[in-house]
Amino acid sequence: MRSEELRALQAPLKAEYRREPRSAVVTLSAEGRVEERGIACAVSTDQGVTVAGLHPATGGDGTLACSGDMLLEALVACAGVTLRAVATALDYPVAGCVVRAEGDLDFRGTLGVDKEAPVGFGEVRLSFEIEGDLSPEQRAKLVELTERYCVVAQSLRAPVPFVVSPA
Repeated sequence: MRSEELRALQAPLKAEYRREPRSAVVTLSAEGRVEERGIACAVSTDQGVTVAGLHPATGGDGTLACSGDMLLEALVACAGVTLRAVATALDYPVAGCVVRAEGDLDFRGTLGVDKEAPVGFGEVRLSFEIEGDLSPEQRAKLVELTERYCVVAQSLRAPVPFVVSPA
């Protein structure tokens, strides 16, 4: 896609969101089902069902998706799409890009082995191997804007209010 095509696609949306800011707020959702057998949750996605289970470090056999991996995969997907959109908007010649996310988990926390050990990622690292004829300044700007506009990255950086309710 060329920058003019992207601008043409987004122009009416941006105009609508400026005119009616509330129309820009969209509720996304996800749903999964926990069954009686096994320790797993079947998560419905637009691409089918993904069954998540225990990571091998918590007793899983590695045959099911790990929700921690899925979080990193969501970050990679969002950052990759955002990077491509930014590169397109700026007309930067990006031939491709490998996006990587890594995160450190101390499984003592989630297993309740050590009450002082955190539950969740201690650190998440995101990196880009950008392919294309870009100057160092363009590469830096591309990564800066990708980080700024990546929904998942920003949600991890400044956690949002989190409400849990039993149904």
